Amino acid sequence: MRESRFWFLMEGEFGPNYAHVLADSLVLSQYQMSVKATLEAGVSPRDVWDAVCDQQDVPAERRLGRDIAPKR
Repeated sequence: MRESRFWFLMEGEFGPNYAHVLADSLVLSQYQMSVKATLEAGVSPRDVWDAVCDQQDVPAERRLGRDIAPKR
């Protein structure tokens, strides 16, 4: 997963503003760092996203992001 996809999923789940506040303030218990610090430390965005979802109780059906209808 690219970091751009990570931010797309974060903003889709938590909203465009709160996603960045959460990334600054949420300390991931698995890494003992904030979401942003974990990404900056080089941890895979996929692993960080999974940790955020686990810690924030994001249901499995929303972990891949919202469905986007195809363009016609």
